[in-house]
Parts: sequence; structure tokens; C-alpha cells
Amino acid sequence: MAQSSSPISAVAERYAGSLFELAQQENSVAKVEADLNGFEALLNGSDDLTRLINSPVFSSEDQAKAIAAIADKANITGLVGNFLRVVARNRRLFAVPGMIKAFRQIAAEHRGEASAEVTSAHELTAAQQTELKAALKSIAGKDVAIAITVDPSLLGGLIVKMGSRQIDTSLKTKLNSLKLALKEVG
Repeated sequence: MAQSSSPISAVAERYAGSLFELAQQENSVAKVEADLNGFEALLNGSDDLTRLINSPVFSSEDQAKAIAAIADKANITGLVGNFLRVVARNRRLFAVPGMIKAFRQIAAEHRGEASAEVTSAHELTAAQQTELKAALKSIAGKDVAIAITVDPSLLGGLIVKMGSRQIDTSLKTKLNSLKLALKEVG
């Protein structure tokens, strides 16, 4: 694994590595990954939950109670449910998004896959996802696990991050480049 550039990513990698080891021991890597994806969807869909995990104002007890209630309501049980409770008690909720990302990377490496983060202007169909995976496989030389997020502000196109590479074909970036070029001319 690459050296971390920030203390937050170092914390995230340590926790993700521990969670992966536990998931491997229980032969539940796929279930843990699915539960983490479910929690990430909740996090992306709720400004209040984002505030809860990022705000230092909440005590660890309040965060632990809230996370326990959310995990129970979302039926996130087993390793991930317990993991989120431990993270909350240890005041590390701010690093959960990084932990999820690191877990995905560790799981993909274990499966012999590369991992890529894809940001799209709109939901990708199954056919588009398959085509994107095939294109990325030709670049990486191995299967690629993709994590897709939707950002309508891109207007169109994709941003693909794979390892240290980033490919940005979004209309937003192209328009910003054009705007900058026009300012230089005028």
C-alpha cells in the first residue's frame, strides 16, 4: 500500500486493514463491502449524517448512540455494525469515508483487481458500466472494480481516478478551460 499523505488517510488505512482482516477470517469480505457501500449511500444522501460524523461538537457517546441507531435502522449488522460503533467510540467517524475507500482498495487488490473511482454527471446504465470496465481493463491490464458517484454539476462526461492517474472528460472542466483561455485572449 502507498504511503499515506495525511494523518487521516493513515488512520483510515489502519482501520480498513483491520476490518479487512476480520472480514477475511469470517469469509465475509463481500458482505462487509456491501454493508460499507450501504452506509456510504446513507452518508452521501444525508447532510445531517455528514454533519454528525464530521462535527467535533458531538460527544463520542452521542455519536456512538446515533451510529448504533442508524446501523440498526439500516440493518447494518455484524462486522460493519460493530466496526461503526467502535469507530464512533474512538472518535474516528470523520475518517469513515476514507476507511470505506481504503477497504475497497484492499479488497480489490486481494481479488487481483485494480480499483477506480468514477464520478459521472448522471447514473450509468449497466451497459455503460460494463463498457467502462472493459475500457479501464485495457488500460490497467487487469479487472477493475469501480465505485461510481453522481455529480450533476459535471454537466456531462466522467472523471475517472485510478491509482495516481486521473482522467477528466467532464464538460465542466472543458468549459472552465475554455473560459480561462478566453480570458487570456481578451
